[in-house]
Amino acid sequence: MALVATVNLSAARLLEGHVNAVRLVELYGTARQFSRVRSGIAAGTLLGVWGADSERPVQCPAEDGTLVGAKSRASGLGDVSHALISVGSGESIRLALVDVGDASRQDPSTWKMLGMRATRSGDYDFDGARVAEWIGPPGVYFKEPHFIGGVWRIAAIQAGATIGLLQAAAADLERRGRFEAEAQIARLTTASLDTLAAWELVLRAARMVRGNGQPEPSEAIVALSAGTRLQTERCAQSAIAAVEQSIGLVHFDARSDTGRIARDLAIYLRQAARDALLQRAGRELLNGTRPLSGWLR
Repeated sequence: MALVATVNLSAARLLEGHVNAVRLVELYGTARQFSRVRSGIAAGTLLGVWGADSERPVQCPAEDGTLVGAKSRASGLGDVSHALISVGSGESIRLALVDVGDASRQDPSTWKMLGMRATRSGDYDFDGARVAEWIGPPGVYFKEPHFIGGVWRIAAIQAGATIGLLQAAAADLERRGRFEAEAQIARLTTASLDTLAAWELVLRAARMVRGNGQPEPSEAIVALSAGTRLQTERCAQSAIAAVEQSIGLVHFDARSDTGRIARDLAIYLRQAARDALLQRAGRELLNGTRPLSGWLR
């Protein structure tokens, strides 16, 4: 995902949704459901996870699986054929796999953001749509360590996109004969080293979630994954500022590659519940299952 993000952040966003959907079916679905999903993928199916409700949250009042409501900020309209969506709210929330290929239900006009346009995001109307598969029992959507614990994937994409931005900036400066200026090298090198250091956190978080090594407490996994997401965000914001200073006014030209990448990245950084992630990570790191020094291993 990170390597894809170095080239195209929108494509990486869709890939992350696909990977997340497959993982959730693997974790909480039946063996038969997972087998069907794998067969679909082999045939070219692209999956997504659509969790953001519109003003009309998606509900399933009928026993036959007929839905009402809509999702907003759904990525991959027209590309994602089946989406794993959250249905209901609170402890009774459920995951449903639904065919989302009906173009008449898609409304990309609601995506007014200045970046991430290539994700083809927008609203999807589920009124009258039917659940193809219920995945897992009620409540599994928020189960840790795979809910917040899964944000290491977002961190990976943020890191990859940041590296892509820095590469594009260096190439732009080289073309214009400005790369050798000491100030340019200093700015971009600092941002590059910070991001590469954060990448090691991404790898560590991924290993913890996957259970590669000794078993870890769920809250420790969540804390590291959340903290990693926040660290790559900080690296990205610093890199955006460094690139703006290095490229100058040309960066803000509508045709600028660095400008486009930075706009996409700035929007992708605005993930939900940032402050809550920081508080949760801090409580575990500073007063949790191990002393802070215990993380030095």
